[in-house]
Amino acid sequence: MATSVIEQKLTALGLTLPVLPPSKGIYKSCVTVGNLVYVSGHVSIQTDGTLISGKLGKDLNEEQGQAAARQCGLAILSSLAKHLGNLDRVKGVIKLLGMVNATPEYEKHPIVINGCSALFAELWGEEHGIGVRSAVGMGSLPGNVAVEIEGIFELV
Repeated sequence: MATSVIEQKLTALGLTLPVLPPSKGIYKSCVTVGNLVYVSGHVSIQTDGTLISGKLGKDLNEEQGQAAARQCGLAILSSLAKHLGNLDRVKGVIKLLGMVNATPEYEKHPIVINGCSALFAELWGEEHGIGVRSAVGMGSLPGNVAVEIEGIFELV
């Protein structure tokens, strides 16, 4: 299969899609309804499949949180590529929900989730790469991961 334009952009940015571990829950990673793809929450994961864990405001700073959010974005792309067969089928981002594992006092959730949003803006441009978004703090996330992000994407 030919490399997609999005995969070429990722390569140019020096980024690699992570190896995703098998799911421990009962759910699908992606579901297509009409011209939309709903993507389940993807956690912060390194390229080799190890988790990026820790709590913002205690273990991690904003820069580390943004890197974790970017890795969530790459994990989402990995699932989209598997589900669709080619990332060029994605027109752009409709909505993201970013969840940040944070202390009760932490207030910079949107700055953390910018790590994912900036990646998608770079890949699809401002018109299609930036959708609506929520960024919220959580008392905990599975496996103590730093960030979890879910999304809705429009197909070409």
